[in-house]
Amino acid sequence: MDDRGRSYERLAFLGDSVLSLSVSTALYPRFESFGAGRLTKLRAQAVAQDACVAVAQELGLPDRLRAEAPVGRGKLASALVASDRVLASICEAVIGACYLTFGFERVAPAVAGAFADQVEDALERPIDHKSALQERLARRAEVVGYRIEAEEGPPHDRRFLAIAEVSGEEIGRGEGTTKKGAEQAAAARALDRLAGRA
Repeated sequence: MDDRGRSYERLAFLGDSVLSLSVSTALYPRFESFGAGRLTKLRAQAVAQDACVAVAQELGLPDRLRAEAPVGRGKLASALVASDRVLASICEAVIGACYLTFGFERVAPAVAGAFADQVEDALERPIDHKSALQERLARRAEVVGYRIEAEEGPPHDRRFLAIAEVSGEEIGRGEGTTKKGAEQAAAARALDRLAGRA
């Protein structure tokens, strides 16, 4: 079981990168007038945890997992897919497995197609992750702060690493080509983490 867990987490790690690159590859030529910051925000929303959950449900992954669960493990599978955090990771793991089996050239268009509705939703209803995180934490009487931990690259190609913190504890980190973009990415990661705890 431990080996399965490690294998699944490794596939999700790989799938996360394949998902990001697939959607980026589709967005880049489509939105020629968008700067890097706007593209980053669009992609972050289109591949966030709730987007992965929606795609997993559209693909019927919960039913497939329950059907393929070993005898006596059906209830465990049902409990797992009831968690948005786990279901999003399963979606990423499937993408990772497809990438290993078929390669990027075949998988990228299918992944971009599967997330096309998520991209359209992000275009129509963009989310301000920092405001959403601030509102969520305010309900718990907590305040989020941001700090820029790293800054790399020449002036024309800067990359920033931002850390979102509550009472000195890191709750999310993100990268961007601007400080604000990095903070938005950190807030998005923090929201995913908080959703996983719920």
